[in-house]
Amino acid sequence: MAIMDTVSDYVREQCPQMVIDLMFAVVWVTGVSIIFEAVDGPQWAYYLFMAAGVIAYFSFFTSLEVARERS
Repeated sequence: MAIMDTVSDYVREQCPQMVIDLMFAVVWVTGVSIIFEAVDGPQWAYYLFMAAGVIAYFSFFTSLEVARERS
């Protein structure tokens, strides 16, 4: 029972960040899909842009963290 309490506490604490992560992923995938649907780009470039979402995610949230520290 203690494990379930620990897991539920962890999820409760991390829930806002998980929602933000999910929103970022949905927006990124939707944006890339719309762009490549419009321009009919090559498949390899589509996958490259999808993978670039990982770099964009960490860059965006790192820059937010740096901006918060400077304030």
